[in-house]
Amino acid sequence: MIQKTRVMLYVDDVELICQFFVEKIGATLTETIELPEEFQSVVVTISKELELGIFPKVFIQKFSPEVLGPPPSLVFFTDQFEEIYENMEEPGEIMENNGVLTFNFSDPEGNYFVIGKSESS
Repeated sequence: MIQKTRVMLYVDDVELICQFFVEKIGATLTETIELPEEFQSVVVTISKELELGIFPKVFIQKFSPEVLGPPPSLVFFTDQFEEIYENMEEPGEIMENNGVLTFNFSDPEGNYFVIGKSESS
């Protein structure tokens, strides 16, 4: 059984996007990974089941260009829906999708994600 998932995000500014997820979503910086040629990536923990591996696009372009593409479409479900909504600078409108309250938001580089309200909240 899979116990944890790490989604890879390729960004222009690793530090900026890491800081965004820590400050706005409540993620925890759990690891800094030294890469070839003085590049670094970071791992932020979103929950005990989900991590984001944040890599510089220039590194991916140089070493693994075949995987460089648009960011994945991610929905984060949370029991802190209202708190996260209030913490965002420009969240999208709260909408109901298939009986679940959601809103979208973008990171500082314009990548969009969605927050869904957990049933337990």
